Order: sequence, then C-alpha cells, then structure tokens
Amino acid sequence: MLAFSHGFPSELVRWHCHDDYELHYIVESFGKVFVGDHVGAFAPGQMVMTGPRLPHNWISHTEPDEIVPVRDMVVQFRQELVPAIVASAPELDSLLVLLERSRRGIEFVGTDPEECKQWFESMIEANSAARITLLLDFLLKLSSESEYRLLSTMPMRADTDSAALDKVDLVTSYVTEHYSSDIPLATVAALVGMSESTFSRFFTKATGNGFTRFLNRVRVSKACELLGESEEPITDICFAVGFNNVANFNRRFRELKAVTPREYRQQTRLRHNNPRSAYTAS
Repeated sequence: MLAFSHGFPSELVRWHCHDDYELHYIVESFGKVFVGDHVGAFAPGQMVMTGPRLPHNWISHTEPDEIVPVRDMVVQFRQELVPAIVASAPELDSLLVLLERSRRGIEFVGTDPEECKQWFESMIEANSAARITLLLDFLLKLSSESEYRLLSTMPMRADTDSAALDKVDLVTSYVTEHYSSDIPLATVAALVGMSESTFSRFFTKATGNGFTRFLNRVRVSKACELLGESEEPITDICFAVGFNNVANFNRRFRELKAVTPREYRQQTRLRHNNPRSAYTAS
C-alpha cells in the first residue's frame, strides 16, 4: 500500500493506469480531470476513487512557471487486499460493491473535504500496519455514501504499454491547451507520428472516445464551467470553447449533458441555492 503527496508539475501527472485501486484528493489548484472516457473539472476538495487499469489524469490550469508544492494526496492499495479481507469477514461485503463502482471512477460529493484531507494526512504519516485499519474504516464510510457520481460511462481496462500511454498523454495535454482553436485530426495524428486512420483506432481503444467526441467533451466541460460561473451570453461561450456555430454547440452539449446549455445554466443556479441537490447517486 502506498500513501503520498505530490505537487504540480510532476512526472506523476500524466495519462496513466495501474493495477491498484486509488483514492485521490485534490489539495490545491483547478483544472481538468480525465477518468476513463470522462472529462470534467476539478477543484480543491475533490475526492475520486479509481479501479484497476482505469486510465486517469488531472491537469492543472496554472500560469507559466507556476509551481504548486502540494496538489494531490494519493492512496493506492492492491486489488486483492480488500477481497481477501472480505473473504474472512463477510459482514464487510459492502466494500465489494464500492470496489465494483470504482471501475468506472467515483467522485464523492457528499463527504467533508476537511475530514478527507485529515484522513489522507493520517495515511501518509501512518506505518504499514496502521494504514490497513485506517483504510478499511474509510472505505466503509465511503461505501455508505449516497452522494456520489460515477464518472466514466463504461468500465475501462487499459492494456496499452507505457509508450502508448505517453502518446495519449501528449494528445490530451495538447487538447487541454488548444481546445478553443480548430484541431484537425491530421494535426494530432502527426503529433504522435501516426496516420489519421491508425491514430483514430488507437485513440478510441485507449480512451473509449473517438477523437472528435473527446474534443467535444473537453469543450463542453469548459462550457459548463463558463455557464456556471459567468453571465456571458451562451453564443459567446459557444465560440470561446471552440465550436464554430451555435446549432452544433447546442447539439453536442445536449448529446453529452442531456440538457441544453440554457437548461444547464438554470440547473446550476438552482444547485447553488440548494447545494445538497447537486448530485444524486447513480
């Protein structure tokens, strides 16, 4: 079991996956989170659990040369640990449900951020034996949480090698920086030294998204931020996030969010007035 923190930039910040379960807490900075085929925003206090081989990454929006000393706190534990314990203590079988959900990535939205932060700090400071007790107690708490959302639309198990993951990381980072501009398929294919057809197959297999759908997810995610945080006209937001006409923006937004941009803005305002209605379990 590993428990550690790291800053940003860091060599650990990249599109990647591993064989362990992971609990991930954001201490500082804002940016984009990628979990499976999910693209969303993150902020301090966010806590996410990911399952084995589910690809993920957090990219902070920072100023050039800005350094965030401690951005994340992370706990990783072997995939066989909890099932082995439950086999001898079946009264803990609710943990298996939690593990299964995590294969799509779980964002916990009803937990107390300060309590979560203190738990991560305790895990980092504890010795190996104490960590197991702390982990089980916390996982039991999480298994009873009703305010959460599943992130990826499907469970994903990335079997790509390190070189392939580096290519995906390069593309996702490029899109995160240039989403507001036109990004032809040929541009990103050339970025990783592939033909367009080879890149399309590769990217879909690695991320669960075709490239165009992935780009739309990034743009719609940014639009959601602007709709919730500003009074900018929807037409202006459409062009600011990289769509070239409002009809296409509305269509892609509804396709991904099941509501129109106007309805999303209205719902966001209602949630701000009633925070406990922000999320429901799914």
